[in-house]
Amino acid sequence: MKARSDELQIFVCVIECGSISAAAEQVGQTPSAVSRTLSRLEAKLDTTLINRTTRRMDLTEEGKYFFEHAKLILDQMDELEERLTSRQQTPSGRLRINAASPFMLHAIVPYIDEFRRLYPDIQLELNSNDLIIDLLEQSTDIAIRIGTLADSTLHARSLGCSPLHIVASPAYLEKHGVPVEVADLSGHTLLGFTQNEGLNQWPLRYVHGDRWPIEASISASSGETIRHLALAGQGIASLSHYMTIEDIRAGRLQVLLAEFNSGYRQPINAVYYRNSQLALRIQCFLDFIQGKLADYAIADFSG
Repeated sequence: MKARSDELQIFVCVIECGSISAAAEQVGQTPSAVSRTLSRLEAKLDTTLINRTTRRMDLTEEGKYFFEHAKLILDQMDELEERLTSRQQTPSGRLRINAASPFMLHAIVPYIDEFRRLYPDIQLELNSNDLIIDLLEQSTDIAIRIGTLADSTLHARSLGCSPLHIVASPAYLEKHGVPVEVADLSGHTLLGFTQNEGLNQWPLRYVHGDRWPIEASISASSGETIRHLALAGQGIASLSHYMTIEDIRAGRLQVLLAEFNSGYRQPINAVYYRNSQLALRIQCFLDFIQGKLADYAIADFSG
């Protein structure tokens, strides 16, 4: 007997999810049914693919080889099916997108109306999380991540980059004065991040380099919280262009020390679990939002 595609799918799902119970939830079957499928597949192949105990699972050498090629086969099958159907179909289906709250609010939500007019058959599910999530656990199609990506098994597509600005409200500056040089910041209330120390390295040129480490007087885990603190006159912050552009244009925030800005730009990437042809609904969203983010790549507030 030959292995069937549904058996390959369950085997790959078990490996990617890390356990039979997690895979069972993902495919909508009972753990015992998934376990029987694995046993049947091993019997057909006359080899052990996974060494299973009550506490852990380990791929055998044969299992590693089979997993690599099974995943490739499934991706090719999906690609063939999507290429055939996309020729005569409009993008449709549920699209689950995850992003940190600031990016979701400032760089996605404002364009949802236009996107839905273009692709009315795509059902959007927008989820916000300021921490890195597991795409499989959260059933997410695309996650937008800001900053340099860590090594990962995920595939990524660059969507552009965003400059960082040093900003404060006019009310704060009127009360505490405007810093003229980088060293002047030491006498001010600085707003920083609690969970990503890299964000507390501000893009400012000074005698020791072009990333100035701050000691925050007030810290928060979310950039949106820091933005609101800055708007409320609570201190000076370093925030992304996409978060602050409207505030700057409206005069709610003022750019500081622009002549000392080192020009660092935060990478913006979409990460996903597919290496072959993307589902049409995913491709449409990535193309759409990349076009919108192109506006964020150009910013000059040095004057």
